[in-house]
Amino acid sequence: MTPSPRLLIADDEQAPREHLRRLLAQHWPQAELVAECANGVDAWDEALAQEPTVCFLDIRMPGLTGLQVAQRLGQLSQPPQVVFVTAYNDHALAAFEAGALDYLVKPLDAERLQRALVRVQQRLQLAAPAPDLQALLQQLLPRRGAPRPIQASVGKEVRLIPPDEVVYFESDARYTRVVTADTEALIRTPLKELIASLDPDQFWQVHRSILVNSRCIASALRVDENNMLLSLRGRNEKLPVSRQFQALFKGQ
Repeated sequence: MTPSPRLLIADDEQAPREHLRRLLAQHWPQAELVAECANGVDAWDEALAQEPTVCFLDIRMPGLTGLQVAQRLGQLSQPPQVVFVTAYNDHALAAFEAGALDYLVKPLDAERLQRALVRVQQRLQLAAPAPDLQALLQQLLPRRGAPRPIQASVGKEVRLIPPDEVVYFESDARYTRVVTADTEALIRTPLKELIASLDPDQFWQVHRSILVNSRCIASALRVDENNMLLSLRGRNEKLPVSRQFQALFKGQ
């Protein structure tokens, strides 16, 4: 049997989020809603945990926008289908039309949703890949300014660490370790929130608990079909790469 499609909804407005949930229950009863999020940071975190088949992402959300979440989803080994949710006056609408991307316009319309669902369901039945969003997203996403330094505790000292000096971040239940070439420090900011302030082209998430500076990666070793380890420049430890992120290391 074909597994039921797994859906994720992300919208910072409760009423449209609930409206979309009701419409999906009515027009796609076979699908399972596995996550409902009120911001982009939680949407990205839940996408890693739940591995949805289709994500409905509001473009304008705090933390990470829908465009930024989609950019990160495109890095996964098996990216989900993405349907954007947007407003009438959103600047991205013309680009979505030109790129033949699936989108819904608020206030949500049942007929428009059905048309989007037909296209998504056809791609799922054919096992067709999700449309390549990366080039379009690069045009739509705003340019980042200079990153702010990381404020980290080292004993009694609060040290300001430029992000370029960080080799990797690793989270545990209470803290996030900040590892540089010559020191380690702790911060209270969860990894999923830290991701929103860093350049995804430089800092790659390779595991749900690890974010690594791509400039510090020496090599990636495939141990077996499901396991991969990263070697770092100037450090002895090996970092695990989750199955979801192994597409980052495809070779050229």
